[in-house]
Amino acid sequence: MNIKYMKEALKMAQKGFNKDEVPVGCVIVKDEKIIARATNLKEEKKSSIFHAEINCLIKAAKVIGDWRLDGCDIYVTLEPCIMCVGAMINYRISNIYFGAYDFKGGALSSNIKILDTKGLNHYPNFQGGIMEKECSQILKDYFKNKREK
Repeated sequence: MNIKYMKEALKMAQKGFNKDEVPVGCVIVKDEKIIARATNLKEEKKSSIFHAEINCLIKAAKVIGDWRLDGCDIYVTLEPCIMCVGAMINYRISNIYFGAYDFKGGALSSNIKILDTKGLNHYPNFQGGIMEKECSQILKDYFKNKREK
């Protein structure tokens, strides 16, 4: 785990905030190099599947030239949902690092614990709470602004 990559994910979250998307940012790292960056695009694409993690996985696969992202780590500012964890499993992500815990939709430790399921074809490692305060604050600020409008 390297904090500088979570800082980069936070920069992507800020880009999402600036575009009036829920500010979740994501980067994928291979061999100590960021190979993909993304933010949410649900509003822009008018589709609920365009989470930052999904967008980032697709970009990373294009860079690698394969759907298998063995040896890649993903850094995301919010605990991934079940859809995104499922995609990370299928893409064979090695390590998942996240910032803020999501007690409604988190699928690693806060709500659903998908990696406790027996029989999955891949089990990435994960660690949460990285820069948790900063990752939580951008979400709080975003939703506070939404309520005020």
